[in-house]
Amino acid sequence: MNYLKLKRFSHHLQVSFNRLNVICRSLYKLYAPDGLKHRKNVDQTKLPDSSILAMLIWQTEIGIESQRRFCKFFVGLSHSRFNRRARMLLPLIRCIRQAWNQEVKTAGEFLIIDSFPVPVCQPVRNYRVKIFRGVADIGYKATKKVYYYDFKVHAIVSDDGYLLNYAVTRASVHDAKETVELMIDAHPANHYLLGDEGYLGKNLATNLKRMGYVLWMPYRKTMQGARRHNDHQLMAIRRSIESDFSLLSYYNAENNRARSPVGFQQRLEIAILAYNMAYCLERFN
Repeated sequence: MNYLKLKRFSHHLQVSFNRLNVICRSLYKLYAPDGLKHRKNVDQTKLPDSSILAMLIWQTEIGIESQRRFCKFFVGLSHSRFNRRARMLLPLIRCIRQAWNQEVKTAGEFLIIDSFPVPVCQPVRNYRVKIFRGVADIGYKATKKVYYYDFKVHAIVSDDGYLLNYAVTRASVHDAKETVELMIDAHPANHYLLGDEGYLGKNLATNLKRMGYVLWMPYRKTMQGARRHNDHQLMAIRRSIESDFSLLSYYNAENNRARSPVGFQQRLEIAILAYNMAYCLERFN
């Protein structure tokens, strides 16, 4: 497990809208499911689906969280109509992400797993909020020492920054409970998985070992053999996922203003697509 140098990418999607529109047109032709391509009256739409996809990615790039505010930039663009068209593209966005997972060969040999919260409201409203009642719940963010009413996104990222798979759960779900399912769905070629102290436990390590993966996580300082086990180089590689989450936050992954489960997933998928697209454009040009 010698890993002397870590090469990372900035993942900033710095392309013009015209070039982005061309890219999305190609993606639509390659990956759009037949049910979306040949739906009723699709030939009568004034704005093609590929342009809607390009607009959604562009919205995340320029950092506008509100779709209503974003639609005001375009004369004659109905917010409600744009929102419905955007939700229809969710199967396409999933197909693109799943296809890229099979095609993109990551540069490193490690995978990193962690989670980040997506707050639904400010902490002062944790016990009064009505939105997503029964779906989201209250969880604790240890780094900020704050209780949030939110969802939790569990993600697997390669050590050079490509996001392979994710899952959304309630905030109270422990990180280790989603690890095995994430690895099964991702089918990664890398066999070394790095996590933090939240993934400590013999059962998880044993289950992953049966699947052919080696789980490494730092020991707590009070644990026996912590000084020998806590390799500083591996700890530095594991902490690089915080930079990836910061970039996902730049694409509004943590500032999801959707008010329905479908809208929430669509905005999260768009943020991940924009992030992975920036990775591919920077690495493969």
